[in-house]
Amino acid sequence: MLDTFNKDTQTVHVTLGERSYEILIGRHLLASAGEQIAALMPGARLAIITDENVQKLHLETLRKSLNAAGLKHVEFVVPAGESTKCFAQFERLVDEVLAARLERGDAIVALGGGVVGDLAGYVAASVRRGMSFIQIPTSLLSQVDSSVGGKTGINSRHGKNLIGAFHQPSLVIADTALLDTLSEREFRAGYAEVAKYGLLGDAEFFTWLEENWQGVFNGGPQREEAVARSCQAKADVVAADERESGQRALLNLGHTFGHALESAVAYANERLVHGEGVSIGMMLAHEFSERLGLLSQDDVKRVETHLTAVGLPTRISEIPGQMPPAQTLLDIIAQDKKVSRGQLTFILSRGIGDTFVEKGVDPDAVLEFLTEKLA
Repeated sequence: MLDTFNKDTQTVHVTLGERSYEILIGRHLLASAGEQIAALMPGARLAIITDENVQKLHLETLRKSLNAAGLKHVEFVVPAGESTKCFAQFERLVDEVLAARLERGDAIVALGGGVVGDLAGYVAASVRRGMSFIQIPTSLLSQVDSSVGGKTGINSRHGKNLIGAFHQPSLVIADTALLDTLSEREFRAGYAEVAKYGLLGDAEFFTWLEENWQGVFNGGPQREEAVARSCQAKADVVAADERESGQRALLNLGHTFGHALESAVAYANERLVHGEGVSIGMMLAHEFSERLGLLSQDDVKRVETHLTAVGLPTRISEIPGQMPPAQTLLDIIAQDKKVSRGQLTFILSRGIGDTFVEKGVDPDAVLEFLTEKLA
């Protein structure tokens, strides 16, 4: 359920029994984060994990807020970028949190985008077999997707997010004013996840985005509306299927192809960031659905038109540099977490807002499809 507790802030409730929590959405919430955290867990000590870019922009605001609330804390800074989601940084942070003598009743605070949230969440899930965890997402992508639902983890040389744990946060604070500091490319990449919610299960929301995306980008009230509706959509799915045994897999629309593309470029952000991979992946998923006779050409064109309008890539050929052959991409897909007993699993579409999980997809059909798209 989505509530408003003042005229500027909305609350989305993630209903998971004793693991339920709230997502606070609004502008300038970072300055009151200390007050919110102190009310939730009075007396807790905190370990803030952030990256070098976010440290310069937002750490001081959080620090002042925590000090004003009387919350003691330590701070750990990691390099920015997808390559930070690795064993070396995970080991370093676990050791530093233990060295700081934080206890199970204390909390890890992730201040950053999806990389920081995933990494910090896995640290929280692992130290003392599970510490409390607070998400303060600073990118659009993390506010609408990775900060909600409890997926945490790091990457392996075998693929993205293959090592991790489900560990729900105790609180998510989505300060939409922080998005004003994002580059245009970062904001666009995050918007791919917003569009995903319309495409996977809410045709009306996708139509709303087609009509209101400029307000989302320009920082009007449409931005808070888009974040809140995206979070609510994910909260509903997570509440119904916390550990991705069924319906939650729909949230991976575009990710099977997208993760393979990210892995193929060795997570080099200058070539491809996650949201761009998701955008191309969603386009490929809809085109593949059309290939299988599931989807009309008009719907495929509609997806392409909207993603292109907001400046997102829709073709593998838009990724700078040389791409590996189709067989290599297929081999990466075969390592995807959604593979079940060796069978390929894809999220396919019958129409805008009508997706489904398809298991046992013919690898030869995927190989032929990718070969054409790489030509």
